[in-house]
Amino acid sequence: MGTNKKLGFAIYGCGMISSVHANSVLEIEDAELIGAADISYERASDFAKKYNVRAFSDYSELLNSEEVDAVCICTPSGTHADLAIEALRAKKNIILEKPMAITVQDCDRIIAACEECGKRLMVISQLREKPDIIRAKEIIVSGKLGKIVLCNLQMKYYRSPEYYKGSWRGTKEMDGGGALMNQGVHGIDVISYLCGKIKPKSCQSLVRTIVHDIEVEDTAVAICEFESGALGIITGTTSVYPGFSREIEICGSAGTLIIRDGQIERLVIKDDGIDETYDVTEGEGKKDASAVPTKWHKLQITRFIKAIRGEDVPDLCDQHQGKIAVELIKRIYENSI
Repeated sequence: MGTNKKLGFAIYGCGMISSVHANSVLEIEDAELIGAADISYERASDFAKKYNVRAFSDYSELLNSEEVDAVCICTPSGTHADLAIEALRAKKNIILEKPMAITVQDCDRIIAACEECGKRLMVISQLREKPDIIRAKEIIVSGKLGKIVLCNLQMKYYRSPEYYKGSWRGTKEMDGGGALMNQGVHGIDVISYLCGKIKPKSCQSLVRTIVHDIEVEDTAVAICEFESGALGIITGTTSVYPGFSREIEICGSAGTLIIRDGQIERLVIKDDGIDETYDVTEGEGKKDASAVPTKWHKLQITRFIKAIRGEDVPDLCDQHQGKIAVELIKRIYENSI
């Protein structure tokens, strides 16, 4: 692939999130949308007509295309591992929608395939691209909050019964989990990115299905200890009406950060004399799964292209980073009492 050639992207899985990937790629000057495929050719054909691209007959034809340099996998979570490994072995770079996989073992299989095939992989974690998350990371790393004491994450969402009806969502086989693995994975990725990993044996939880008629949890609460020594409570649900914004509180001995919907709402730093409150524009994801703006996917995919081209891209959510959130979620599930 020459350095002046646009990177060719194809999408596999033409469901709800695929349009966000398509629109993101189309807005990137260094990228070209080649085509799409789906388990349903009719759905792939409709998608291809909408974006004036090629409809591949199946996944194999997509992977065999020399025009395709990278594949966006936008399929149910339980299919991610096998599809990613197949694409890596076909020498394609991979963008995986969250979560990376639904088991730690499948994450390890993907990591092994990346090492074997020498191609790049990125897991969608678009919240990391938000300026206030980047700023929060810088503040925490600077030590201005002092010793981090508490790291709390609240994800109180609402999903209607219709969201799950007749869908792979809410099933053990394809979703792998509920309020945490599906809806909460972004928040768990961000809090681990900001605060560090949770200690392997320092997590107690209550994981329950209280409202929805599904196979996995719709409500969970976990008390955790992070590697830094900070304590925290993680709360996730899809059962509270009307749904509330994702909130992260990081409290230290010399300051506090409160982040709502990826935006800093309050910042207190004792030594700098700062105590500021900011207006926050709340997103609709708390109640509408389709309310995903293109902007942050676009930024993340742009950085991924740079990584493919050999540039140093810090904090990219690669296969190793993507595994962390899955590990933490599975630990919460396993330690439920």
